[in-house]
Amino acid sequence: MDSIEKAIRNAFEKGDPENREFREKVYRAAFAALDRALKTNPAMTVEVAINRRKSLQATITEIESEFMPAVSAGTANAAPAPEVSLNGNGAAKAPSVSIGSPATGVTPVVPDIMPDATLPGGPVEITEKRSRAERRAADRAARRAEKQRPFAAMFFAVTLLAMGGIGAWWAVQTDQFKSAEEIDTSVRNPPKTLESEDFSPDGGPARPGEVDQARNWITVFTPTDPTDVSTPSGTSAEVTADDTGSFLRIRSGSTGSAISFDVGQGLLQQIAGKHAVFDIVARAEDGKETQMAVDCNFGELGDCGRKRYIVGYQRGEYLFEMDVPDKQPGAAGTIAINTDIDKQGKAVDIYEIRVSVTE
Repeated sequence: MDSIEKAIRNAFEKGDPENREFREKVYRAAFAALDRALKTNPAMTVEVAINRRKSLQATITEIESEFMPAVSAGTANAAPAPEVSLNGNGAAKAPSVSIGSPATGVTPVVPDIMPDATLPGGPVEITEKRSRAERRAADRAARRAEKQRPFAAMFFAVTLLAMGGIGAWWAVQTDQFKSAEEIDTSVRNPPKTLESEDFSPDGGPARPGEVDQARNWITVFTPTDPTDVSTPSGTSAEVTADDTGSFLRIRSGSTGSAISFDVGQGLLQQIAGKHAVFDIVARAEDGKETQMAVDCNFGELGDCGRKRYIVGYQRGEYLFEMDVPDKQPGAAGTIAINTDIDKQGKAVDIYEIRVSVTE
């Protein structure tokens, strides 16, 4: 999965991706974020700008095809494709994304995007001309589509969050702060074993013993004291053991709910004002690889952001770190773990959760 597809799928998790209108909003947000990123780099050439948009279009086409059930040839009409045009400054004019009805089973076809005029610093002038009749027809179609799309309030906030997140991510991932000569257009392969919602630095889980054992570790959880574990409806937690030792087998089930581990107020006082490294020693159940999501809420001390890890059957240490504000915690906190973000009922065995700090 490339980084563009990952950003869109992460935005899907904040709403209902099965809802066609919600997906359209996420796609429009992605186009808008790309345009803002291109504006920040006046040295961007026409060719690179077009390639960026084509890459996004191809990704959207591939993602959208997953929501289209197959139909026999000749029975489905071609679905309207997302259409984006550029103004004279190289920015996209309000992209209109239209997706074929799932009932048709037609995979959307995204057309090439060509600018109206030369981008700043561009070597050639590329223009796209339309007849007056075509423009009027396009305007009428856009107005009809706008009237037919109800804008629910619950999607408005999600769209704003997605636009901001994708925009910030795009600026960093596409090296918009570098000169044109320094831009690396090669495709980066994301790490297989560790990722987060805000695209954490590369790195996979450490094997037991690889983490610096000289650290002064503070225990957050062990299977010998499972009383501080909360299991919402539809989830489970069970202490068991095998030749690898004792562990707590937790399962989010089909609901996708997270199991919470309490972090005491006294422990939060020890890490306040310091750089904290958290270590979750875990493995997947019976060789069933799964994607585990981790969130934490430390009240006045903030949170660690949402982290995602690919967990295999081999026992490993899954790390995340944060700079903890120098404040007095008013209450205890929690670390929440979703054992399977795909909601297929896969489990994770938790051997230990611990934390160490540096000044």
